[in-house]
Amino acid sequence: MSPLAIFFLFLINSSLAANTNIYNVQNYGAKSDGETDSSEAFLSAWSAACASTSSSTIYVPRGNYLIRNAYFNGKRCQSNAITIRIDGTLLAPSDYNAIGNEENWIKFEKVNGVSIYGGTFDGQGASLWACKNSDYDDCPDGTTALNFYKSNNIIMSGVTVQNSQKFQISIDGCRNVKLQGLKVSAPGDSPNTDGIHVKLSSGVSIMKSQIGTGDDCISIGPGNSNLWIEGIACGPGHGISIGSLGWKKQESGVQNVTIKTVTFSGTTNGVRVKTWARPSNGFVRNVLFQHIVMVNVKNPIIIDQNYCPNHQSCPHKGSSVKISDVTYQDIHGTSATKVAVKIDCSKRNPCSGITLEDLNLSYND
Repeated sequence: MSPLAIFFLFLINSSLAANTNIYNVQNYGAKSDGETDSSEAFLSAWSAACASTSSSTIYVPRGNYLIRNAYFNGKRCQSNAITIRIDGTLLAPSDYNAIGNEENWIKFEKVNGVSIYGGTFDGQGASLWACKNSDYDDCPDGTTALNFYKSNNIIMSGVTVQNSQKFQISIDGCRNVKLQGLKVSAPGDSPNTDGIHVKLSSGVSIMKSQIGTGDDCISIGPGNSNLWIEGIACGPGHGISIGSLGWKKQESGVQNVTIKTVTFSGTTNGVRVKTWARPSNGFVRNVLFQHIVMVNVKNPIIIDQNYCPNHQSCPHKGSSVKISDVTYQDIHGTSATKVAVKIDCSKRNPCSGITLEDLNLSYND
């Protein structure tokens, strides 16, 4: 690079730095010892960034930061461009009683233009999983590690979310969300630890990420449209699921979903659509599953309109959720069971437009 080009690059970087306010959480009292509650320090840095009328960066240096709870509200933010750059690890309390009855550990509500780069969110959920797996009756339900609620124009890149008590990441009522290069993980026997749960949202993309949990790698709830999921490595877990849907009689549908270039390794399911056998005005339409690799997957392709986990208190009223225009294209690999494709549609409102193209699934050679 020529000296003149270096000079101009220096001027550009200097200009960007001059127009960006940087808020280091340690300057607001955050401690990187993993023991001191730094919740208020993070919230103070957020308040300062929100008050800025120009683009702002919240910086989290290396180290471990204990966060009991953090609720970032963007309702009164002046800035529509807040970057959170994390070089450290955020830790939830290891004692599940501290936050086990909270709905979320870290929540962003009504924020716009927030980007999160790098860092680790560690929910430290092992003690709650042990409680639930012991059949002890007094365990709390557990908290979702990272939740975005009614928020727009969100980016998460290069972030690790792990060991949440319950769901790892939840996208709820959001528009234009881009998740890329994520690593989402929890042990395969950890209960109800969905990797990424999306509901009531549109324009969500999940790209080039590794997801392994004790439940669905990605679960798609009611009210979603224009979802793009590509380049995912899933396992362990229960696969990628649309649903469960149809629990409520009045329920928003799911439409315009593309799931492509995914590898499932040792999962319970591959690509799944599941609905309860109950009356509902919900629907699933215009879905493409494409370029999928199955590696020893128990149910590679499944539509289950009589969904009932553990076969307890199952409704048998017949699902009214209409499933239509679903295409399975270029799906190959190995099934761990003799039934590689199961299409169990509703007798009350049968599936239509189900297309299977270029499938090659084997069982025991």
